[in-house]
Amino acid sequence: MKVVKAEFIKSATAPSHYPEGLLPENALAGRSNVGKSSLINTLTSKKNLARTSSTPGCTQLINFFIINDKISFVDLPGYGFAKVPASVRKNWKPMIEKYLMGRKNLRLVILILDIRRNPSEDEFSFVQWLCRYNIPFLFVLTKSDKLSRNQQLVR
Repeated sequence: MKVVKAEFIKSATAPSHYPEGLLPENALAGRSNVGKSSLINTLTSKKNLARTSSTPGCTQLINFFIINDKISFVDLPGYGFAKVPASVRKNWKPMIEKYLMGRKNLRLVILILDIRRNPSEDEFSFVQWLCRYNIPFLFVLTKSDKLSRNQQLVR
């Protein structure tokens, strides 16, 4: 699909703040700093559509984007290490679970994995949780540009 229009709609922390669920949604999930927001920017060819940072924990809210007035991308806060206060981080899990379990137009969770790292217990637990609730998902590997030529051949 050629992206001709991509726009940020809003950020939310609770279902009462979500935009109307009229379009199919694809949520991006993964560890902090794995490249969820960067992937949105790459897929839409918009460098600053989703806010990015080299500091883990930049995305702290559920961010909604509409693409070509046909689908929505939802950028979720990361799990694992983040340079944010523990009081902020502890709210992410229930916020994300409430979104994933309650959003009727959620079609897919795109689980982002850093190709340089082995999957952690967090990833395995998250996949089991998605399976338990019959939420469709797929894996996308990022950060291949960070691999040396030798690492690319071995992987």
